[in-house]
Amino acid sequence: MVEKIGVIGGGSWGTALAILLSKKGYEVELWVRNSKQCNDMNISRENVKYLSGVVIPNNVRIIDDLEKAVTDKDIIVLSIPSHGVRETLLNSKNYIKPDQIIVNVAKGIENNSLMRISEVVKEIIPKSKYAILSGPSHAEEVARDMPTTVVTASEDKKIANYTQDIFMSPKFRVYTNPDVIGVELGGSLKNVIALGAGISDGLGYGDNTKAALMTRGIIEMSRLGSKMGANNETFAGLSGIGDLIVTCTSMHSRNRRAGILIGEGNSLEEATKSVGMVVEGVKTAKSAYNLAIKYDVTMPITKEIYGVLYEGKDVKNSVVNLMLRDKKHEMEDVVKILNNSW
Repeated sequence: MVEKIGVIGGGSWGTALAILLSKKGYEVELWVRNSKQCNDMNISRENVKYLSGVVIPNNVRIIDDLEKAVTDKDIIVLSIPSHGVRETLLNSKNYIKPDQIIVNVAKGIENNSLMRISEVVKEIIPKSKYAILSGPSHAEEVARDMPTTVVTASEDKKIANYTQDIFMSPKFRVYTNPDVIGVELGGSLKNVIALGAGISDGLGYGDNTKAALMTRGIIEMSRLGSKMGANNETFAGLSGIGDLIVTCTSMHSRNRRAGILIGEGNSLEEATKSVGMVVEGVKTAKSAYNLAIKYDVTMPITKEIYGVLYEGKDVKNSVVNLMLRDKKHEMEDVVKILNNSW
């Protein structure tokens, strides 16, 4: 049997995954919200706006009919900005059946509810079979067959193994992990730290500063994750430190690019407009800040980034605030990570 897959979302990542899956011989339909973009992509066989220069194989059917995209599919891949997941699921839930597997590849946390994507899916489609696919994976590189490694997580081991088999290829290696909470939080929270890394670059700071942000950033991610039920070990893996490294260092990263522009003196609105695509870390910074308050977790980097984005704080003052925090022993936090004892 040839699996039928509906990829929901015509951005760079959805397009790249549709290409990857089509090369494995699956029947793939790629849903694009905008009818004009859908028509243009069908004519040019290229996603000019989000993934320019990459040819979309003819066996990828590009459609703008959401009902058709999810009906009778073995797998539904959610590849839309996290803030659009709820609306899209509400619009399609009547066509989704319990035996279909929903694979989420979005990275974010809802602002108002503070729910992870798995929680949103479970609320709207209670009997759904769910997995998340996450890790250091720029669409621009996956679409061009550059070796990439990611992780899939599900509460059901069979679903995780099945998702692993579906996506695995000679250039796309997939590991499994039972820690859905940790994988989801890792993929979401690293975008906030990447904004900080970009701001640091925009201010003209060097590698020392970025290394500090990344190292202390993973500590923050682990602190919150542990309080929310994640395994600390997950943050040392692909969806944690792996995704953090690539997002903080690459110019493919929308979050880093937006941060650079903010560090250079642009407003948040100017920065996101210049990037031209959704910058997930902007919304996630608000969710992460509120989750830190809810769970009484110390997250100084997240707090300062939130202040810059939403309270008009000066970025240079935020750096000073981080540098002049109370003294502490480094290993105090590292030991807690190793012992999973926040």
